[in-house]
Amino acid sequence: TSLALAEAAGPDGAVLGLDISPDLIDLARRRAEGHANLRFVCADAATVTLDDAPYDRLVSRFGSMFFADPHAAFANLHRMLKPGGWIDLAIWAAPRDNPWMMELMGVARSHIDIPSPDPRTPGPFAFADLDYVRDILAHAGFAAPAIEPLQGEQAIGGPGALPEDAADFALASMAIGRALAEAGPEVLASARDDLLALFTRHYRDGEGVMMRNKVWLLSAMA
Repeated sequence: TSLALAEAAGPDGAVLGLDISPDLIDLARRRAEGHANLRFVCADAATVTLDDAPYDRLVSRFGSMFFADPHAAFANLHRMLKPGGWIDLAIWAAPRDNPWMMELMGVARSHIDIPSPDPRTPGPFAFADLDYVRDILAHAGFAAPAIEPLQGEQAIGGPGALPEDAADFALASMAIGRALAEAGPEVLASARDDLLALFTRHYRDGEGVMMRNKVWLLSAMA
């Protein structure tokens, strides 16, 4: 995302990539070598104070739903923006509108008990309730957001990934993988077989494991 923004900003603009994960920041810095208008900082966006703020625009692609205290976090984000600046978010719609997640959860729940979380618990779908998002933004000082739906497909494990790659990706990078691993190697192996069968049904040669999704695209002025 930061690379795409740096390309759009051009040589007269500047982009700062911010993430709480040192591993992701290290990888991003390696990928960004040669881009003079792009730099990265490892910090928590919920609390960080940056010397070169305020900025013209803030952008988050599926990274804004994990704050422990979203009202305080978005107040901090608002302080990072110039008056009249914009925040742009991509957030997941409800799980029922995202078969990629519902079908994965169905596989996991056939092997282990997974309690249903509070819908507003920090996580991928914490902002599925748009009234909740509007309330957070309003309390932080943002204007009423413009919101558009985007429906399509996503490649589980990345474009071109084989079903085996997608299964390994889901188990290594998602919370259901940790929960299955804690249940023991036999449960994990059986669940992987079921994921492999699921992903094989959704595999398209040359494209990867393609599963339907729905996203909200949100923009709000500071």
